[in-house]
Amino acid sequence: MTDGNGIRLNKFISDSGFCSRREADRAIAEGTVSIDGKTAETGIRVFPGSEVRIEGRRIRASASNKSDRVYIAYNKPIGITCTTESGVQGNIVDAIGHRQRIFPIGRLDKPSEGLIFLTSDGDIVNKILRAENAHDKEYLVTVNRPLTKVFEQRMSQGIPILGTVTQPCKVTIQSQFVFKIILTQGLNRQIRRMCEYLGYEVTKLKRNRIMNVSLGKLKPGEWRNLTPKEMGELNGAVAGSTATAENTGGSTKRPKHSARRKTSQPSVNRAAQSRFGGKGEGRSKANSTSTKKPKTSTNRTAKLRAAKKKANKKQANKR
Repeated sequence: MTDGNGIRLNKFISDSGFCSRREADRAIAEGTVSIDGKTAETGIRVFPGSEVRIEGRRIRASASNKSDRVYIAYNKPIGITCTTESGVQGNIVDAIGHRQRIFPIGRLDKPSEGLIFLTSDGDIVNKILRAENAHDKEYLVTVNRPLTKVFEQRMSQGIPILGTVTQPCKVTIQSQFVFKIILTQGLNRQIRRMCEYLGYEVTKLKRNRIMNVSLGKLKPGEWRNLTPKEMGELNGAVAGSTATAENTGGSTKRPKHSARRKTSQPSVNRAAQSRFGGKGEGRSKANSTSTKKPKTSTNRTAKLRAAKKKANKKQANKR
């Protein structure tokens, strides 16, 4: 809400293009954000005429029509890290060298390559990253040994990783060692973990498409602005999304809790273990379920019989 009621500080910062809303929340919590010279607190609102600064840098309000926003598609090469931290060698921001401050929407692992969006619009980051939107992403994956129909079927049905079971997805074998997979999730290193569970190692992973945008003729290291048509379809797809993004595979800086936090194993995961027969090669020990039988007490009747037999034997010896 704006005007008389002001606008929430984290939204003001993300709308300015300085960073995503999640990063803005982190900066506020760390005490590096000020309003009119005073350290800002979480939940505070910004009113017209207020001066907002992050680490001393003035943050300007965004244009109402977002005409100053940047939206690009980048073919990330292997070895580039999806972070805005300038201290990280090979970070994605330095690799692109854009004149405006931009940050990636989601992430793509360092040893992976392919399509990723970058923008200066923090608001659209939250909308796209929301898991509920189920935006599909298409990957071409190469593995270290021949693929089978069993692999295709099991990958499609869902694999138990990271304390949960992956959502059903579309998997199509392209050749002896290559398959295509379309996901709507973004768990940490999801495809690699799924393959590992089934005893396969990913040797190459490339993302070809995100929603309605394809990699096309972009070569590794090249980027282009999204077209008006692509932006129109993209905005239409996220039109109903307003909440802050959940952690679905990462953003510009992955929070510490992420998918690696300890979680209790849900019942659906145990069902999956049963369905897979518990014989998946390469699965982690964390996914194994204990099958030790509880200790049983000695049968009371047997005890009585033994005692009676012993007494009879003793009486017979006396005779």
